[in-house]
Amino acid sequence: MKGTVHESSGGVYRVLTDSGDWLDASLRGRLKRQARTGDRVVIGDRVEVALDPDGSATVEVVYPRISEVARRGPGGRGAKVVAANVDRLVVVAAVARPAPGQALLDRLLAIGAANHLETVLVFNKIDLVPEIAAAGDAPHEARASFHRLARLYRSIGYPVLETSAVSGRGLDSLRDFLSRGSSALIGPSGAGKSTLLNAVQPGLNLRTGELSHRKGRGRQTTVNARLIPLDGGGLVADTPGFSDVGVWGVEPRELEHCFPEFAVHREGCRFRGCSHLHEPDCGVREALERGEVDPVRYEGYRGLMEEAVGS
Repeated sequence: MKGTVHESSGGVYRVLTDSGDWLDASLRGRLKRQARTGDRVVIGDRVEVALDPDGSATVEVVYPRISEVARRGPGGRGAKVVAANVDRLVVVAAVARPAPGQALLDRLLAIGAANHLETVLVFNKIDLVPEIAAAGDAPHEARASFHRLARLYRSIGYPVLETSAVSGRGLDSLRDFLSRGSSALIGPSGAGKSTLLNAVQPGLNLRTGELSHRKGRGRQTTVNARLIPLDGGGLVADTPGFSDVGVWGVEPRELEHCFPEFAVHREGCRFRGCSHLHEPDCGVREALERGEVDPVRYEGYRGLMEEAVGS
C-alpha cells in the first residue's frame, strides 16, 4: 500500500494510505539503518507500507522526494530534513516579539527558491503595530524594521501577507493559500505559526507558547513536525522553529537564482557564469553600489556561496 507520512515519533510513523486508512508503521531493517546514518523518513515522504502477518505495518520503500525543507543538523553541519514533497512554502515572521531578522528570512526564502516552491512571506502579529508605535524608541525601530522589510520583499516580487490571530486580519488570504496542495510553515520560534494554524482551523488546538522575555526570543512549542489535513482542503506541515538554516544540494552557480532581484542586473556582468563575488565589471555588485540591491541580502548570498563551495 502506498501512502504519505503525516507524523513520526520514537521510530513510529503515522501513515495515511491512498485508500484513506491510517497505519502506525515501523521501518524495515535496511531503512532503519539508513535513518541512523542521517537519511531519515520525514513527514510528507511518499512510502510503501506492508502489513505483516501479526497485523503490524512496516515501511518497505521510501520514494524519491520532489522537494525538501531542511534546517541545520547538530553542530551546524549538514542538513536535517523536516518535511518533504511540499508544493508551497509559508515563511512566517512576527512584526515584533520577537522582531524579524532579515538574515534568517533571506535564507528561509532561499529554501523556497532552491526547491522551486511557490513561496509567501507572512508578517504575523500585525495587531502589535499600534502598540509598538506608541511605546518609545526601541519599539519604533521594530516598527520601522517591519515596514522596511515588507517594502523590500514586495519590491523583489514576493507575495507578502500581514496577519493577526487576534484581529483575524489576513486569515482568509492565508487560508486560501493553504487550501491548495501541501504547504510547510517555517519561521523562527515565537513567530506564531501554531497560533495562526489554530486561527485558520478552529478546534485544531496546537500547543502555543509565549515570548521568553529574558532572552527576547520565542519559545519553541512545536517539537515534532506534523502534516495536518485542513478542513477547507490542503495539507500543512507545522514545523519546529528555525534559528539557522542552509541551502543544500544546490550548485554554487545556481544560487543566484535564489535571489530573484539579481536577474535584471546579471545581464550587465562582463563574464558569463559570473559568481558576483570578485569578478571585474559585475552587474550585480555595481547595482549593490548604486543601492539597487539590498546589502544584507547580498551578504546572505555571499555566505551561502561560501558554504556551497566549501561543502
